[in-house]
Amino acid sequence: MTRKKILTCLMLVVGFGLAGYLLYHTFREHSVSEIVESVEAIPTVNLLAALAFAFGSYLCLTGFDWTGVRYVKNDLAYPKIALASFIALSIGQSVGLAGLSSGALRYRYYAHWNMSTEDVAKIVLLSGVTVGIGMAVLSGIVLVLNPGDAASVLHLSEGAIVAIGIACLAATAGYLALAAFVRAPLKIRSWTFRMPELRIAIAQVVIGTLNFALVSACLREVMAASADVSYLKAATAFVLANLAILITHAPGGLGVLEATVRHVMGDAASIGSLVAFRVIYFFIPLFIGLPLSLIVEAVFRARKSMGNNPPLNQDAAAAAE
Repeated sequence: MTRKKILTCLMLVVGFGLAGYLLYHTFREHSVSEIVESVEAIPTVNLLAALAFAFGSYLCLTGFDWTGVRYVKNDLAYPKIALASFIALSIGQSVGLAGLSSGALRYRYYAHWNMSTEDVAKIVLLSGVTVGIGMAVLSGIVLVLNPGDAASVLHLSEGAIVAIGIACLAATAGYLALAAFVRAPLKIRSWTFRMPELRIAIAQVVIGTLNFALVSACLREVMAASADVSYLKAATAFVLANLAILITHAPGGLGVLEATVRHVMGDAASIGSLVAFRVIYFFIPLFIGLPLSLIVEAVFRARKSMGNNPPLNQDAAAAAE
């Protein structure tokens, strides 16, 4: 076993251990019946709105891959891009180490559609950049407009929080400036990166920011059922939770997201709302993505065994091929 594999396994063990501890710490004072009652107390209209926001987020996530595919100047059809993106991210966001797990799934699909390993790596990289940009913009907005909550959690002055927010927005503006004026590859030691065209960079900013804004709206919707929660406060809690997830590497943010949101929101984040958010945004897409991945894999294998014979007239087969 290589050092990289050993390190990955250790990170998973630590991540699951931390997730288990935080879940226990968050839910230890509540019985199963109390948790069920708390979930049932959320009005149906709030749950439906949260589902709609989650759907919008996953639709934006397909745009992450779309910008990556266009970045490598490939004309792969959007239905195929959306299929690969949804399966990869619905599974990757839940199992943890999304960059590795979703990257492996993307490679399986894009390689089947005749993309080179280098192009797939670029797509995964640009998708990661879009994630960073989207989070930077949302972080900048909430830290500038609502520095008080972040200051109390991070134990910094509100002035420092505002400065961090401005720096996030400035970094995004700098990225757009590089995309507009720099065409030569950027070199950092042995690492080389060619900036995307300005139109692709702008799409990254818009799609990335909208994605995280929709996730925040999903979180706010399930919490608004039991307390008067502003969107800005919910978005602040989501931003801080993602910061904690990046530091801990907990699989799917399990435990970390719940504990951080609970810490920021207090009683406004009921146990039922935290469970509902986890189910709506992570578990439902996972339970759709897993069987869909098996169907697509079966289509791939059938196509391979049949040679060039056309697949059965099914939606999944059509999208896969």
